Amino acid sequence: MTGKSSRSVDTKARASKRSHDFSALSRRILQFANRGAPRIEFQREVSRMLIRFSGCDAVELRITDGKLHYRWEARMEPNERFQFEKLPYIQDEKGLALPCLPDGSSLEQTCKILLGGNFDSSYPYFTKTGSFWTGNLKEALSSQTGEETPTDLASTGDYSSLAMIPFVIDDNNNGLIQLKSREKNFFTVEEIEFYEGVAQTIGIAMAGRRAQTKLRERVKELYCLYGIARLVEEPGISLEKILGGIADLLPPAMRYPDIASARIILDDKDYCCPPRCTETRYRLAADIVVDGVKRGVVEVFYSEEKPELEVELFIAEEQSLLDAVAAQLVLIIERRQWEAERTKLEEQLRHADRLATLGQLAAGVAHELNEPLGAILGFAQLARKSDGLPEQARKDMRRIENAALHAREVVKKLLIFARQMPAHKTLVNLNRIVEEGLYFLESRCEKEGIEVVRDLTEGLAEITADPSQLNQVLVNLVVNGLQAMSGGGRLTIRTRATEEEVILIVEDTGTGMDEEVQRQIFLPFFTTKEVGQGTGLGLAVVHGIVTSHGGTIKVESKKGKGSRFTVKLPLTRTPSGHSHNYSEHTLRSKGNNTRNTPTRPDGRDETNKETK
Repeated sequence: MTGKSSRSVDTKARASKRSHDFSALSRRILQFANRGAPRIEFQREVSRMLIRFSGCDAVELRITDGKLHYRWEARMEPNERFQFEKLPYIQDEKGLALPCLPDGSSLEQTCKILLGGNFDSSYPYFTKTGSFWTGNLKEALSSQTGEETPTDLASTGDYSSLAMIPFVIDDNNNGLIQLKSREKNFFTVEEIEFYEGVAQTIGIAMAGRRAQTKLRERVKELYCLYGIARLVEEPGISLEKILGGIADLLPPAMRYPDIASARIILDDKDYCCPPRCTETRYRLAADIVVDGVKRGVVEVFYSEEKPELEVELFIAEEQSLLDAVAAQLVLIIERRQWEAERTKLEEQLRHADRLATLGQLAAGVAHELNEPLGAILGFAQLARKSDGLPEQARKDMRRIENAALHAREVVKKLLIFARQMPAHKTLVNLNRIVEEGLYFLESRCEKEGIEVVRDLTEGLAEITADPSQLNQVLVNLVVNGLQAMSGGGRLTIRTRATEEEVILIVEDTGTGMDEEVQRQIFLPFFTTKEVGQGTGLGLAVVHGIVTSHGGTIKVESKKGKGSRFTVKLPLTRTPSGHSHNYSEHTLRSKGNNTRNTPTRPDGRDETNKETK
């Protein structure tokens, strides 16, 4: 009686001590989970804690964690060893994925029962909370299979004691701990109860670690987006610096920043972090699509394969981050385009205001000069016709007369620019204007080694315009092109049409202009020529004529590549609202039925010969 009482006291003392130790073990597991260690480090440390605490020979974990189903085993003797193996999964009647091998063995069936929660606690070796444990594995397997020497015994190694304890991570993920010992009757009832508590602690720790991982990724994502917002708001920062800065922010936002690199491609230009980004097959990307057009891509590369215990190298949160960055880039690009367009429109408005002011000034000056110029010219002509005038004086009168005529021509151009020269408008055909104008210019082109190419759309509608003024537009543009091709080149004159307008294009292969010159070429008296080689009124007059006809003129030029002037003039509308003499055939064939006619050596073209 005394011996029984002493044994009972020893058991209670052992249980009390072990209760304290189990609580300490649970705290250590939770503390380690709070450090945010990667999954593989967490599994290694938890299995090491369990083996050292329990004194077992091996610990095995069966885990379903998202898309990952795996088996993790740890052994301490003869050397510390960890083994990871991905498992297939089977689905139970509830559709729950269970990390079990479909080999039909009694132990795998037991795993399935425990993980699915379909146990019967009245069966031998099962606890009320759904665990399975035995101190004699051979006996337990014989009881389950009815075999004296179970065939499954060979697959269990030389373990005699086994405890299988399920735990829950969340509604869709669960796991199973297996404690294995070669010693018979290694576990007690009290220890199994404590281990069941530890198992649930492990489930809580895994759920917490997953939540922390997602939270850390979200924090990194927000930090990256915040960095982009700060970058964009820097005053005067260029788009190139923004793209480079965003590329620098992306690698730290990834799960594995040490092996990550980022690249942004926009309009075929690369921005990388690090500066030499190595493209690998481990890639995550998001397209940069502006106004429905793919302009580039945001990419992240990993230089190495994904770590163990990871199903996917990149997680959904990282793809969401790249999508958000690409969307931010689209907004930045659109904003920059809008700002550039606004600046351009403001400059055009200022330019138009300057032209209007200059036009008013030019008109005033021209009117004031007209009367004295007329008097000078008239008296010079009268004086030159006087009898007895010395020859030298007669020559001087001729010089005065020529100077007055030149000044009158300048005044005329000023009035045209100011739109105060009366226009004599009639129905004209743009192709005829081109043909008649080139007739007088082709010989000059031939002498200067310039090839003239016609590309005229047939069947152009007539427009209401002053033919002499349109001829002046053509002549001024052609002469401007000739002067830009002092060493020879090609001059191309095209005509085109739309349903609303006819178009004249004069293109040369000359020296071209920079943007600063392009902004000023339509200003009166602006010229890039040497003093005495031009008045600077030619293109100003062209601008005045075109705008007085309700049209527009645009210049496109690149230094060393040549220039293209595009003049658009509105079609004449009949009372019914249709354009005059413009057929459906013309609309369908515009740009197709054209003439491409080089100048002949004799100064004549081959238009009639080639036109069918």
